[in-house]
Amino acid sequence: MANVLQTSFLPSTSSLRRRSISGSKGKSQSLQVKAKIREIFMPALSSTMTEGKIVSWMKSEGDKLSKGESVVVVESDKADMDVESFHEGFLAAIMVEEGGVAPVGSAIALLAETEDEIAEAKAKSQSSSNSTPQVVEEKPKQIEEAAPDVPAAAAAPSVPVAKAVTLGSAVHPASEGGKRIVASPYAKKLAKELKVDLGTVVGSGPLGRIVAKDVEAAAVAVPVAASPAKPDPVASGIELGTVVPFTTMQGAVSRNMVESLSVPTFRVGYTITTNALDALYKKIKSKGVTMTALLAKATALALVQHPVVNSCCRDGNSFTYNSSINIAVAVAIDGGLITPVLQDADKVDIYTLSRKWKELVDKARAKQLQPHEYNTGTFTLSNLGMFGVDRFDAILPPGTGAIMAVGASQPSVVASMDGRIGMKNQMQVNVTADHRVIYGADLAAFLQTLAKIVEDPKDLTF
Repeated sequence: MANVLQTSFLPSTSSLRRRSISGSKGKSQSLQVKAKIREIFMPALSSTMTEGKIVSWMKSEGDKLSKGESVVVVESDKADMDVESFHEGFLAAIMVEEGGVAPVGSAIALLAETEDEIAEAKAKSQSSSNSTPQVVEEKPKQIEEAAPDVPAAAAAPSVPVAKAVTLGSAVHPASEGGKRIVASPYAKKLAKELKVDLGTVVGSGPLGRIVAKDVEAAAVAVPVAASPAKPDPVASGIELGTVVPFTTMQGAVSRNMVESLSVPTFRVGYTITTNALDALYKKIKSKGVTMTALLAKATALALVQHPVVNSCCRDGNSFTYNSSINIAVAVAIDGGLITPVLQDADKVDIYTLSRKWKELVDKARAKQLQPHEYNTGTFTLSNLGMFGVDRFDAILPPGTGAIMAVGASQPSVVASMDGRIGMKNQMQVNVTADHRVIYGADLAAFLQTLAKIVEDPKDLTF
């Protein structure tokens, strides 16, 4: 569900006067009905959000708004979310433009009740902007500014003029003559990946909004129009020697990591044989089962027997035995890190769990996760095994009791109890835990149970 914009009233000097009303003593009374100009605030889209970035305004100044209609896309510390209007009215003044950052609770726009109050709202907006510091917009540094002077003939690619004009004239109707680009969050992400300039794309969505299929179509058309040129040596877009401010998500990750330093943690490692798990995975992989879902399921079943490892301490004076086992799994995305949550992982079958995981990953990479899909984890998994990492330690996320770092499963020479030498696939897991709540013996018992489940995984498919 989209989030709802928060609003408050501003007094308006304009008013409507009704006919006089007789009082108890027969005297006339004049009733003034104040027109309403509301401030639209930056909403708090998560418990850790302190500021938000305007990704795109879905409406332009002067547009009519209906209650429940999506108005703006806001980037929180975890995701991009469509935000709805709580009232009917007119979007009178946009105070924070696209790309601008504003603290939670600060005004980002003004909403007028009637068209007559739009001019007054704009005046209030201008006076407010003159008396307060301007919100800094995060705009990428123009490459042209740093480029040396090059003759025009040498710098210009050999592109047919007609095609260049066709692409450059593509301005969608909601862009206010090209000043604003209105696109869905996924379309913007896709454009970045495919290196498509959204300014050249015609939107086919509502009111000319650019959607994913428009970007894909433009990506196919661009190679035809552009001349084959040698790639820039710095193709990654990184300009060495520059200072880059944190994105909203990176700022949230930074604050969480610093906060975790106040928690007394300790670490316990364990070696688990994975031959049986690997065989099971090969057997049911064709049915859509993922290794992440198998590991999450095994962890959840082990936590059922060791609820203290699934507990947490938030106030420093008590701890909570969580009623659900929700496995959060760390996922690296463009510009940050997020932990989609597999809720009730101990109760959901492995096939449903795998489908849910794929859905969560897709939403995470499109920055479309809802708060309950990333902030309800009770135990966290971080898996770098797919990169060949054999072991590592993970930092405990605030508000949880433990996180398990999973390394790669690798063939190892193993000596059996009877003195024989053989080969087995083994993986290293390291658990970081809050020592205020969880003790060494608790983790040791949990890891022994986890190893038994992984080494005899028959319960994972039930």
